[in-house]
Amino acid sequence: MFDGRFRVEIERIGRPVGRLLLRTGLSPDHITLFGLLIAIVASIAIGAGHLWVGLALVILSALPDMFDGALAKASNSASQRGAFFDSVIDRISDSFMLGGVAWYLGNARGATAAVLPFAVMSVSSLISYQRAKAESLGLHAKGGLMERAERIIVLCAGLLFSALLYWVMWLMLILTLMTAVQRFIKVWRQAEVAPVTAEKQELRRSRYATRRVRREQFQRRRRAP
Repeated sequence: MFDGRFRVEIERIGRPVGRLLLRTGLSPDHITLFGLLIAIVASIAIGAGHLWVGLALVILSALPDMFDGALAKASNSASQRGAFFDSVIDRISDSFMLGGVAWYLGNARGATAAVLPFAVMSVSSLISYQRAKAESLGLHAKGGLMERAERIIVLCAGLLFSALLYWVMWLMLILTLMTAVQRFIKVWRQAEVAPVTAEKQELRRSRYATRRVRREQFQRRRRAP
């Protein structure tokens, strides 16, 4: 939700930061890994019960996620490999942070409460899978009440008001489930009216593969003595 509405504004703010980071000699992958390191430290702080320290670190860990893309554009190094790496690191960061929350809730409220963050993580993974699978079929699956940005914001609210963290996790789980249902319905409706498009895409991939094989065979024949 926030990603679609504020992406242009975030990119406008990140542009000058990307140019500044370019002077440091760092690569976008370095910035992404730095964000992961902060997320790991945040998870340790949360698990130890230092929720306000964890809150500050969670907010800090979100900044590299904003600026690695800006650096990639400033250095003209944006690529599919970088986008894939960034997405994987995001999932790992989320797992660590929710794992820290699970540890904290387990100590504060018992083992049953610790299951909540893992439930949120499971449904979040389903949301990510829905998008990946839909896009592989040429369909659109972005949007929903609780995308990654919203989950981070809600988590920060729970860390700020520690007495409400347990109930915030319940809220996050409910909204994440609603998002999964929203995406399923969205993709289902697109697939109903676009089966031919998916078939055309598959045919296009097949033709591209055939042309590539023929080109390689031609090049081998030319190199042959």
